[in-house]
Amino acid sequence: MQVRGAYTALITPFRNGEVDVKALRALVERQIAGGIHGLVPCGTTGESTTMSEAEQLLVIRTVVEAADGRVPIIAGTGSNNTKKTVEYTQKVSHIEGVDAALVVVPYYNKPDQEGLFRHFTQVADDGGLPVVLYNVPGRTVVSLTPETVARLAPHDNIVAIKEATGDIKFGTEVIAEANGYIDVLSGDDFTTFPLMACGGTGCISVVSNLDPAAMSQMCDAALNGDYKRARALHHKIQPLARTLFSAPNPMPTKTIASMLDWCAPEIRGPLYEASDAQRAAFGEALKNYKFEG
Repeated sequence: MQVRGAYTALITPFRNGEVDVKALRALVERQIAGGIHGLVPCGTTGESTTMSEAEQLLVIRTVVEAADGRVPIIAGTGSNNTKKTVEYTQKVSHIEGVDAALVVVPYYNKPDQEGLFRHFTQVADDGGLPVVLYNVPGRTVVSLTPETVARLAPHDNIVAIKEATGDIKFGTEVIAEANGYIDVLSGDDFTTFPLMACGGTGCISVVSNLDPAAMSQMCDAALNGDYKRARALHHKIQPLARTLFSAPNPMPTKTIASMLDWCAPEIRGPLYEASDAQRAAFGEALKNYKFEG
């Protein structure tokens, strides 16, 4: 499996404490109409950690059904418990239409590199889905090293890494150590174009929740070697990216999506809805941003 282009780390719409299935299906349609290359339900941006397993499975099934085979689906299945991650990934593997599992570095436990190697190897061996590694030390504290990526990359069932350190030096080391065995995706909207210029193959994006056309066109341009076009789109996206990460993700994205009447702004604790001042700032950013057609 190759993982190339722009994948959206989908928000999960809630209404009155429940998953808003209708709004979620509409988000999927909007993404596909915008030219997105793939979708990632139940990642960090999808608030997977505050959903029950039943809710997560509902979200994944809804996204798969709405996409109807038009784009690949990479479902978030990771946790800080190896046994639980394997068992849950096996469950998700039985949902026809899920193409791969996004598996985050285990958080809280603080495993060493050998522990990370064993964790990901076991999920890849027994989970029943191709695995996309997810390295986001800003949330997990522990980070995969490029050397551990090099150990994992030859595994037949590990296909890509979502590299979300936001550190280009580190990202280029990961690309070098991946050695063509796996695709390297940016998990940071500020570094997608620079990482692709260094050999990355795409991104898993927050910004594309709002503007899938700009992000997918930027990735297409970079993959085709049209760096002038890709650079222009990169600079265009940056003000929106700064707004979306001005408060804990995904609150700004959900707030702006609600301003566009796509979903309710509802978010689950310990995160909370935007203040009046934040809403005013987000509204100003929305007014000043020109969406790609």
